[in-house]
Amino acid sequence: MSESGTVYLVGAGPGDAGLLTLRGAELLARADVVVYDALVNPELLALAPAAARRIHGGKRAGDHSLPQDELNALLVREAKAGHTVVRLKGGDPYIFGRGGEEALALASAKVPFEVVPGVSSAIAVPAYAGIPLTHRDFCSAFQVVTGHEDPDKPNAAVDWAQLARFPGTKVVLMGMEHLRAITGRLIANGLDGTTPAAVVRWGTLGRQETLVATVATLADAVEARGLKSPAVIVIGGVVTLRDRLDWCGRRPLFGQRIVVTRTRDQAGRLSSRLRDDGADVLEIPTIRIVPPEGIHPLIDAIVGIGEYDWAVFTSPNGVDAFFDAFFKAYPDIRSIGNLRIAAVGPATAERVKERHLAVDVMPEKYLASQVAKAIHAYENVENLRMLLLRAEVANPDLPAQLVELGAIVDDVAAYRTVPETEDQSGAAARFAEEGADWITFTSSSTVENFHARFPLPQLLAGNPKMKTASIGPETTKALVALGIQPTVEARQHTIEGLVKAIEKA
Repeated sequence: MSESGTVYLVGAGPGDAGLLTLRGAELLARADVVVYDALVNPELLALAPAAARRIHGGKRAGDHSLPQDELNALLVREAKAGHTVVRLKGGDPYIFGRGGEEALALASAKVPFEVVPGVSSAIAVPAYAGIPLTHRDFCSAFQVVTGHEDPDKPNAAVDWAQLARFPGTKVVLMGMEHLRAITGRLIANGLDGTTPAAVVRWGTLGRQETLVATVATLADAVEARGLKSPAVIVIGGVVTLRDRLDWCGRRPLFGQRIVVTRTRDQAGRLSSRLRDDGADVLEIPTIRIVPPEGIHPLIDAIVGIGEYDWAVFTSPNGVDAFFDAFFKAYPDIRSIGNLRIAAVGPATAERVKERHLAVDVMPEKYLASQVAKAIHAYENVENLRMLLLRAEVANPDLPAQLVELGAIVDDVAAYRTVPETEDQSGAAARFAEEGADWITFTSSSTVENFHARFPLPQLLAGNPKMKTASIGPETTKALVALGIQPTVEARQHTIEGLVKAIEKA
């Protein structure tokens, strides 16, 4: 019989993936099985190994994929099979998350377990809405209760009369379904109806919404706005501080839904930068990087690397693909010889420098078409051997320009892009249902493959307020070929330049 594995009850935090603890991230990275709740940020699932099984455990009002008894049995079964199991629970496992019940089931089955606390939405969501739970001018205590039970029910678990008398801030989780009854019960038990109150929906995420009213008017205001779960209810004088402390809502792209179409592995930097600006980011990778169909030209180029004078990289993908193949043939970077290197754009140059190699030429304008001029300005290229390491399908202008200058050019496919059709995070489904404010494109292949999945001319015609952002001229050409003029094109053809273009639009 195999040795028992361990179950880790990990708090995923309130929504923002950046609020996951370091311990939680470490455990996800070595999980064999991840059992996750409905409100867990899908981005966190990407931290688990690709081979890890991901099992939806539900646990949202009206969405219980697995009954609790079955879920407990699943955890025990997977651990006894010798697996490392991460039970990923929204917020903190021991705060209204039934983590205690799951821990007891594991203890009864003599399965080793560990609890990793998480940042609770009771604290984080008000903070993201600009509402401190305590402030010495208002109160020195707060109370958190669950609102999932009808407060008018006989023998209700929450003492609403005591909560009405409590002098500090009141936080109600899972209370949207019974909001009118909750506020009514509090007022009936003596709470002043003019007490400030707020509802914060999708707290800590880019789609966060906050509504401020009074206890007496809150239910009507929520109904008029159409706010639904998930949301946190905050009641108390500290709500009045929101006007001055709403740091989250003042970020330049707050409330704007922006689609990122880069590959799954490369989306992180752009997505992170947009989230820092407050955007609601939908990662919909349109392409995947795979080896070229014919690998032999790349192998031949690597074997004969000493015959070349220059290696030209036009993207970070080319750098990665080339050196992945190179180090399978040579264990020592010095085997690259006296090769001079040209790179298009700072991101590509940075990827070269990560290999402790210098970049000899980078054109001032980050365009492949400018590389030939930049190299020729560095030295006469006549009769020099050039190795271009690019995508399998690439613009023919660069090799043609180098040949015209007298260079001997081998244009070798280091990788190819193929359509990405999986929707692991559900972002594509959400985009199809809710739309977006912006769609970003970082290469011609992202344009072409996004168009194959969501026909762009029809999409934009049906959503006239939807805008497009291009990282540079080559990407813009692909849009124009579809009859689309991008709303903005980055002046600097970098991720930072793209974000700044959107900020200024």
